[in-house]
Amino acid sequence: MLAVVEMLAAAATAAGEAPPFSDQTLVDVRAGRAAVVGDERGVAVVRDGELELVVAPEARGQGVGSALVAQVLTPGAGGATAASGVPRLAWAHGDHPAARALADRYGWTPVRTLLQLRATVSDEPTGADVPDGYRIDAFRPGDPEDEDAWLTLNAAAFAHHPEQGRMTLEDLRAREAEPWFSGDDLLLLRDDSGALAGSCWLKVEVGVGEFYAVAVRPDLQGRRLGGVLMRAGSARLASRGLTASALYVEGDNEPALALYRRSGFTQHAIDVQYAAGSGR
Repeated sequence: MLAVVEMLAAAATAAGEAPPFSDQTLVDVRAGRAAVVGDERGVAVVRDGELELVVAPEARGQGVGSALVAQVLTPGAGGATAASGVPRLAWAHGDHPAARALADRYGWTPVRTLLQLRATVSDEPTGADVPDGYRIDAFRPGDPEDEDAWLTLNAAAFAHHPEQGRMTLEDLRAREAEPWFSGDDLLLLRDDSGALAGSCWLKVEVGVGEFYAVAVRPDLQGRRLGGVLMRAGSARLASRGLTASALYVEGDNEPALALYRRSGFTQHAIDVQYAAGSGR
């Protein structure tokens, strides 16, 4: 089913829609850790009690999405629940009207929003911006020292984040194997001792540079190092000739939103997470 999942995801993004599956979902599908039901008309993926689905553009309005939701909500249907359990959460990437209607039909309520912000990448020189006592290095793919240090930083910086903070070495290496990954796009901020103080991970696809993850060590937060990393990331994107940048942020994360707004970001799209009700 992997080929079908990737084909339908590509068709949705080619039509200008938000990617219907998160990167972690695709990693788990490839690793056999997610349950997939459906066919070429549409697929539903269940992992860790969360549901994501996509319907082929030409098959919409024919009840395919409703049938997929009914299938994964039925214990034992198609093997989905055996692998991942009956989903209690569902993502609507792009907040599509059809997804809202489907959620309403099943009595699901919105519980979380994830905003996609975008900004223009300035081509003006930014100058040296790294404070005294720090330096920026490129990540070394496959290097155990860099991998362990980055995973420790990521887990600490995103300790309360339901997805990002749980990234494992296997997850990291799966991303290192992606065509879009470059160690030069994972900027590591180190102090004079060489300890990792923060990082700015960039993901470049289809002419847009995404700030994939920006992390600052908890004991150093509040020292404006996040802004240093954002500017370093923007400079890296400009050096690659990109003119548009993007990032995702929790809709209720006001400190992060304030940082990103100061950096010129405005809202571009929204993802909504729903919690399942009793159905109807």
